[in-house]
Amino acid sequence: QAQLVESGGGLVQPGGSLRLSCAASSSIFSVRTMGWYRQAPGKQRELVGTITPGGTTNYVDSVKGRFTISRDNAKKTVNLQMKSLEPEDTAVYYCNAAGVPYMDWGQGTQVTVSS
Repeated sequence: QAQLVESGGGLVQPGGSLRLSCAASSSIFSVRTMGWYRQAPGKQRELVGTITPGGTTNYVDSVKGRFTISRDNAKKTVNLQMKSLEPEDTAVYYCNAAGVPYMDWGQGTQVTVSS
């Protein structure tokens, strides 16, 4: 089964930045639109942004201008650069395909924005 391993989370003050990374083992990674998701306590998992195999990105309004997704198809990695972080960004962040069929979900990486 394809595996996804997220990393780079941590505790950051409001206004700070973090860079998350996701390593995939899927042989078809390079042809899949990938997404970054997050799940805050007590809330459903939400898709915050996507990136096509060619690098076209889309974001939900709440993160536009603050989050940037990039990918390296040769290395099978997808990254999420986050800046101007807000307490509302606190969540566990996951990467996965942007639609069905999903890959097996990884453990995610915790991002906590707090002073």
